[in-house]
Amino acid sequence: MRALDEEELGFEVKAFSVDHSIYGATAYIVEGDVTLAYTGDFRLHGKNGDETEKFIKAAKSASVLITEGTRVGREEHENVSEREVYENALKIVEEAKGLVIADFSARNFERLESFKEIVEKTGRELVVTAKDAYFLHALKVVDGTDRLKGLRIYGNFKANRQKWEELVVEIKYSDYYVSPFEIRKNPENYILCFSFYDMPHLLDIMPDGGTYIYSSSEAFGEEQEFSFLRLWTWLKYFRFDVHGFKVTKEGRPVFEKGLHASGHISKDELRDVIDEVDPDYIIPVHTENPWWFKKNWDEKTIILKNGEVWRPE
Repeated sequence: MRALDEEELGFEVKAFSVDHSIYGATAYIVEGDVTLAYTGDFRLHGKNGDETEKFIKAAKSASVLITEGTRVGREEHENVSEREVYENALKIVEEAKGLVIADFSARNFERLESFKEIVEKTGRELVVTAKDAYFLHALKVVDGTDRLKGLRIYGNFKANRQKWEELVVEIKYSDYYVSPFEIRKNPENYILCFSFYDMPHLLDIMPDGGTYIYSSSEAFGEEQEFSFLRLWTWLKYFRFDVHGFKVTKEGRPVFEKGLHASGHISKDELRDVIDEVDPDYIIPVHTENPWWFKKNWDEKTIILKNGEVWRPE
């Protein structure tokens, strides 16, 4: 936690690291004539849930709570933790034959660390794309942490590479590259960190079956659902055993629980947090269902439209 000088601003701003699916998620408490707390994106079910708890404890002093509500409009009956994701994915990889594809963003660092542990336990190597490698390198420049250590980088057949790969990734991490030929020859040695947009690379690898693990968020909207149908076609063409989602006879993707932990707090946990903080006013943001707050805390909830101004009494 860090605080900005009250004399410079006329009020004091305190920043708190909170748990989320990416690093850098921050909540704030602003102390002045009125004390205000802002959650940002946060959760309790990740590896750093204790950091969120520290913010919640400090936020009890706030009379105004601005909170996210990403998941309050969803009918969810269980809250999957990152530990559960790790254990479920590990079991799948241990039983897998041939190539494994794990579909998750390398920007989800907890998930990346989980799959690093999985490859260590199963004797495989984790292969990320050059784009993900460039992103991880950029973070190393900022905080000094080498998140590429122990990883491999997929070397595709593109004749013309973009400058960021040519001048940074290839020069600094040339020894990390693994070719499609090497993966084709020994598919049982690798887990590819591929998403839907990386599926064309399978035409270079030409795997004879394998295991695919979808470990990311569900589709929201018709366009995303259509992308999953195309992904399903790719996977079935290469005879992959698919975990994490399936497609019904009606052509709709259905997502299985246990292989993804949301970056956002669950509805039930958020209700407990708000009751614990017990603010005088609640302002929901980042939600498709602000009326859930109104239903639970009618007199306290302030629903604002874009550009609208509100001042506490």
